[in-house]
Amino acid sequence: MGKIISFTNQKGGVGKTTSAVNVAASLGYMGRRTLLVDLDPQGNATSGVGIQKRDLKNTVRDVLAGDATAAETVLPTQWTNLWVIPSSMMLAGAEFALFQEESSYNIMKNAFAPIKDMFDYIIVDCPPSLGMLTLNSLSASDGLVIPMQCEFYALEGLAQLTNTIRKVKMHYNNGLNITGILLTMYTNRLLLTQQVKNEVKKKFEGKLFDTTISRGVKLAEAPGFGMPVLYHDKSCKGAQEYLSVARELSTRI
Repeated sequence: MGKIISFTNQKGGVGKTTSAVNVAASLGYMGRRTLLVDLDPQGNATSGVGIQKRDLKNTVRDVLAGDATAAETVLPTQWTNLWVIPSSMMLAGAEFALFQEESSYNIMKNAFAPIKDMFDYIIVDCPPSLGMLTLNSLSASDGLVIPMQCEFYALEGLAQLTNTIRKVKMHYNNGLNITGILLTMYTNRLLLTQQVKNEVKKKFEGKLFDTTISRGVKLAEAPGFGMPVLYHDKSCKGAQEYLSVARELSTRI
């Protein structure tokens, strides 16, 4: 049975979607059947794997609303062993309507249960918030990856997120754990970078991925072409870093 892994950080602009897309593509490239679930109403993960949002029949909103099954909504991509459940802006307006009952924390878990054994990994790109969409994903997940930049505001956000994780573990998913913390937009020469990295190492022993993700032109270009960086330029640093993260992830969960 596949493992559901949420990529989440309530702070935007930290490389969350970039990481979800590229780790998912790397896992597929490694031979693992991988499903990318775009749970962000912005739909950037959807377009990031080359899916045209205007052509969509069903989206993740339809799955959560019970208007379509997850199996009916899975779309193939042109990338090796990679499928996607797409998103659109309609998800933003539906969040309040979808999650009004106490049992609504398990909507995603129940909706995705029938397809878990179809994939080795289900990678969920959560929205940049700690709202009901993210809480639903955490309730359904076997693990959690937190992409973050090396800045002190990110440390504050990490503390808030870990508090939310404790509550989810207590009430809805006692198997949820942080699979790894991934440092993105990494610049080794900055003193602040080293200070934040050391602080994360101290507070979250063993959780920091060995590989960090550097800033790079090819990595920034790839979404504009609707492709993971591995297929945009396999030899570039960003592609090799995300392959390394995917290999490490596969040993952690």
